[in-house]
Amino acid sequence: MNNSMISAMVSMSGIQQRLDLLADNIANINTTGYKRKEASFEDTLTRVKEQTSKMNLEGRATPSGFNLGFGSRMTSISNNFIQGSIKETGNPTDLAIEGNALFAVLTESGKAYTRAGDFHIQPDPADEESAYLVTGSGHFVLNTDGDPISFPAGAKLQIDGQGNVLAVTGEEVTEAGRIQLRTPIRPDALQQVDGNLFVLADGAIEDEVVADTSLFPQEQQAQIRQGALEGSNVSLTEEMAEMIQVQRAYQLAARALTSSETMAGLANNLRG
Repeated sequence: MNNSMISAMVSMSGIQQRLDLLADNIANINTTGYKRKEASFEDTLTRVKEQTSKMNLEGRATPSGFNLGFGSRMTSISNNFIQGSIKETGNPTDLAIEGNALFAVLTESGKAYTRAGDFHIQPDPADEESAYLVTGSGHFVLNTDGDPISFPAGAKLQIDGQGNVLAVTGEEVTEAGRIQLRTPIRPDALQQVDGNLFVLADGAIEDEVVADTSLFPQEQQAQIRQGALEGSNVSLTEEMAEMIQVQRAYQLAARALTSSETMAGLANNLRG
């Protein structure tokens, strides 16, 4: 197998991964709080090949060597945490974050984070007089103490910009705690998983990856808007334009592979 064939095959594999990433972004264009995935690529086994000594002619101004590579490969996937558009819904359990922060939630596997604020109220099966604020998948929304937010069943919630929750039942008002907001300080150490959630990468320490948003200066603190939802930050126009470019690159790599295979076949059929 010659170098051109190897280069084409490796490039096609990396381009296919990029296409899958674009397809994932487009599929989640209407997902609440979804953050666009982006990929990084690098050359594979690139080295400088030296020409023979006959190429070192007198007066030559350029190097006699040339770069020899074997295509490119995807090295990492990251998430773009740019703010998505916010849409008013009027639903008191719909919450949108304005600024750089994440909701903290409790899943079966432990603590996780999300930008999706399409929450709802779930009655406590063990106590009919209590209820919890949960995500669309049933995960508990956590307060600043790391506990699920609990309040009297049937109460109406009032949530201010700092995330303080008041449960109103008739004329009675109960403080239900403060929603935990965490600001990513090392987004690269957050890994996206199913359910539009983010978890800490293996070996990452929580306090080194996310910090309490209240610790930042006032102008940098994230705020919560009740009765609204943040949409996906994916731009369909940009994704489609990039998909066309990537498809053209895939076609070019496929044509290079076909040409390399044709030349190999011609060489094998040569007769002395």
